[in-house]
Amino acid sequence: MESQKRAAARYAVSLVRSGMVVGLGAGSTAAYAVQAIAAKLKHGELRDIVGIPCSGEVEALARRLGIPLTTLEECHTIDLTIDGADEVDPELNLIKGGGGALLHEKIVAEASRREVIIVDASKPTQRLGTHQPVPVEVVPFGWSSQRGFVERLGARVSLRQTHGGQPFRTDQGNFILDCAFGPIANATALARELDARTGIVEHGLFLKLVSDLLVATDQGVKHTTRPLERHLSESTALEA
Repeated sequence: MESQKRAAARYAVSLVRSGMVVGLGAGSTAAYAVQAIAAKLKHGELRDIVGIPCSGEVEALARRLGIPLTTLEECHTIDLTIDGADEVDPELNLIKGGGGALLHEKIVAEASRREVIIVDASKPTQRLGTHQPVPVEVVPFGWSSQRGFVERLGARVSLRQTHGGQPFRTDQGNFILDCAFGPIANATALARELDARTGIVEHGLFLKLVSDLLVATDQGVKHTTRPLERHLSESTALEA
């Protein structure tokens, strides 16, 4: 499994070019990509790279490895982001947030010209929710009312906790509800319900955000792409 993750990360980093602004995703698979970028910078294979990390943990790793960093306030558009996923369907929609960085990850994804997702062979599924719960980030105030709301949508809900039994907190200080829906018949409709609820900050359904999917198997890395019409339409609207 770890060798598959490393292979997918190396493939993803081969897509990075000198001078790029690169989104640095969170999670164990994306960490291999951060390490590979740092190695290429050290050996002069890449130059003038700046990274935008998706979490405090990734920021600390990148600084330790010597990757120059910037922010979305300084660079509004990211050339390419490399991130992982907890589950991916045939349309390249995702469940993310197992590491708790879903809010920052989605902000970075939406600012990226190219969103490259790297996974091992255990992550693809025919329907989102088959194997993984959907993380839902909620503000601590009144969080139990959000739990009741998501339960009424059909999920089994648990409050994510630390090893010490305290509520897990995101980089923004919020809680995460892990919401097991089972196979989701209509992820778009579910995302709309969650988006509309006051107190829910973000959810782990990443829909129509991925340009490239890299799935590593023992036979190699399979690369699937799809056009990001979202970016084209936004650019046209701004230019009109």
